[in-house]
Amino acid sequence: SSKQVDSERVQREIYISIIMSTSISANNASSGGNNESTVSSELEETMSRIRSHKGVEGVIIMNKEGSTIQSTLSEEQTLIHSALLSQLATKASSLVETIDMNDELTFLRIRSRNREIMIAPDKEFLLVVIQNPNATE
Repeated sequence: SSKQVDSERVQREIYISIIMSTSISANNASSGGNNESTVSSELEETMSRIRSHKGVEGVIIMNKEGSTIQSTLSEEQTLIHSALLSQLATKASSLVETIDMNDELTFLRIRSRNREIMIAPDKEFLLVVIQNPNATE
């Protein structure tokens, strides 16, 4: 279905974003500097690309502890989502590692009738996308 395809496109975009953020972090570490303006503009471009997908309602980038780095949601919604989703990602990651110590959580998707929350964990960060899977535009 087209809803499935849109969801898969967003998921691919999230994977690309994680790969980009990892390479940016590696480049900054290897150059010995912290080029915050480059990282900031890359984050803005990534968030803009993700938000352009049909049904995307919000994007949050946070550290593993749930501290927000960037968000397109209101401050109140960001705080609520960040706190709960960082805990959920930690528990899901722990579950995966408990089942198989050689495995790790690479993606977490939660879907209800009205929302879909996709979480892409990285070593240091979590990228969260909240979307309406029933959106027509």
